[in-house]
Amino acid sequence: MFGTREGTVHAVNGVSFHLREGELLGIVGESGSGKSVTMMSLMKLVPMPPAEIVSGTVMFDGRDLVQLDPADLREVRGGQIGFVFQDPMTSLNPVFTVGFQLVEPLRKHLGMSKAEAWERATELLALVGIPSPRERLNDYPHQFSGGMRQRVMIAIALACEPKVLIADEPTTALDVTIQAQILQLIKDLRHELGMGIVWITHDLGVVAGIADRVIVMYGGLIVEHAPVRELYEQPKHPYTRALLETLPSLDVHRAGRLNSISGQPPNLLAPPEACPFAARCELAFERCWQENPPIRAIDDGHDVACWWDVDTGAPYQETTS
Repeated sequence: MFGTREGTVHAVNGVSFHLREGELLGIVGESGSGKSVTMMSLMKLVPMPPAEIVSGTVMFDGRDLVQLDPADLREVRGGQIGFVFQDPMTSLNPVFTVGFQLVEPLRKHLGMSKAEAWERATELLALVGIPSPRERLNDYPHQFSGGMRQRVMIAIALACEPKVLIADEPTTALDVTIQAQILQLIKDLRHELGMGIVWITHDLGVVAGIADRVIVMYGGLIVEHAPVRELYEQPKHPYTRALLETLPSLDVHRAGRLNSISGQPPNLLAPPEACPFAARCELAFERCWQENPPIRAIDDGHDVACWWDVDTGAPYQETTS
């Protein structure tokens, strides 16, 4: 939660998930749904204060990251968990060369000599597809394009061969051509290095092409979780369905105005007691306004937080909860 002048913002509430080795987990939702705050909280990257992690655990290699002291947590950051931030234009330090910013984590986490780290940094730039990597180590961030800066950020995140890579909307600020190149790069590196990846985005089209499982967030909560193909073919939550209907289509039978979701996201100054999507949901009924639905398993690996069964057109029976 975040303390503000207006009150306490309950940005993330009861979010729980797991990540398997070598898996790519997509986390989707509109702006303000809690995607980035969730992942930054895992690494204690949110400013505290005004942020506060009230409760919960983050288990990684048998340790709770929430309970680690700052020194131990710094060893995990970059060394075992890499983070690619959203904006490549501001994520790199403008006063240090790219080489310095690549060499620093290698020397800190892996204990490499300066010569060894410089050689490894050259290999990393080549790995992410930057031409003339040895020469470019001496360049400053402003000498790289947006797409190249994002590649540098990925190289830094991968420097110590982490077990997990968290990518927070890494292609948002890039044009479509560069975005496609970055997506292909991530897919190639995932199979080459065998790491687990969490990909945060608002772009359902991106997730469809790279993810194994998808989590849909709304109002600081997980409202649906399923294997990627099942989520797209059989979405169970009205919000997920509404999101998918906003995607543009090349189908001539669907040509026309783009769909949109009417209304506004919920005010998170109070913990959600009713369904957070009720005010924007065409299927909402009395119970939706009285009680926030728990997330329930409705199929193998498919969970949804909704009182309404979109398949039967009736409320879920209590025996399925």
